[in-house]
Amino acid sequence: MNDSTTETLSVVMERELPFPPEKIWRALTRPQLIEEWLMKNDFKAVAGHKFSLRGDWGTVDCQVLSIEPNRTLSYSWGAYDLKTVVTWTLTPTASGTQLRMEQAGFRPDQPQYYQGAKGGWQRFFAALEQVLARAG
Repeated sequence: MNDSTTETLSVVMERELPFPPEKIWRALTRPQLIEEWLMKNDFKAVAGHKFSLRGDWGTVDCQVLSIEPNRTLSYSWGAYDLKTVVTWTLTPTASGTQLRMEQAGFRPDQPQYYQGAKGGWQRFFAALEQVLARAG
């Protein structure tokens, strides 16, 4: 039985960062900080809030699915025929925070989106680390 709903791919990024969860949370949820490492946006940290991420190449339509301050944030991430969910998980460690990002729901027939996301998140994470390093 070929059930395409279960055969999806995920992009996962994990980093241990030398910052407390509260500081990383701010960078994930404050619109002006999100713009510095990801894209222009109208994000609000409210479950159900619909927002968009705007890049040079187009717009990503998103909706906040679940939010638990300083712990987890999940939102839909859709563009064209791509329908995925991005989930951030923050876990305190002895020296900072383990930050995990998973973008789930790539269909096997969407290799261009999957490969694009793998490269894109590498750049976004690098930019996020720079924002955190200089943010007060």
